[in-house]
Amino acid sequence: MPMKEAGDMTDAATRRLLDEYLVLAARTGDRKASEQLARRWNRRLVAHAWRLLGDADLAADAAQSAWVEITRGLGRLNDVRAFPAWAYRIVSRQCARRIGVLQRDRALKRDLEAEPPVVEALGDDDAQRLRAAIRTLPAGQRAAVALFHLEDMSIAEVAVALDVPAGTVKTRLMHARRALRAVLEGDDHA
Repeated sequence: MPMKEAGDMTDAATRRLLDEYLVLAARTGDRKASEQLARRWNRRLVAHAWRLLGDADLAADAAQSAWVEITRGLGRLNDVRAFPAWAYRIVSRQCARRIGVLQRDRALKRDLEAEPPVVEALGDDDAQRLRAAIRTLPAGQRAAVALFHLEDMSIAEVAVALDVPAGTVKTRLMHARRALRAVLEGDDHA
């Protein structure tokens, strides 16, 4: 392993001191110091997020969210020398949150694709029309129909699951049934 030149170590020490000064100044509300700190560190934090996420847009979003958290938390950072590790940890947590969301979205998509046919008694054409009609329902109605009819939940259970009053569940089901009936009967004026 090559030895570092004396000038390299001085440059590194100077950069660390500048970062420490910028962190201290930013903690006191100095906007210019905050902006300079962000300019100095943003590219590195985005690169770290990209290494974790493998997607440039997701990495940029994660780093931007991390900067909000970093800015808010600077006052609680006890040791300004710890800023680099602390900032990287915040970016890592933001990336972990995004990975969790992506995993949940994939699992939900997989579950929806694996859902059994809605009504066994319907012919293929009618079942296809019903599935298409369900997809066009507003999200609240679609969720109410799925939980009530496909998951066999009671009105009260659906209300808890959707965090809405039972009356809202009944109204959503009424409107959804009306729209679905219109599709199955061929009446597009519901």
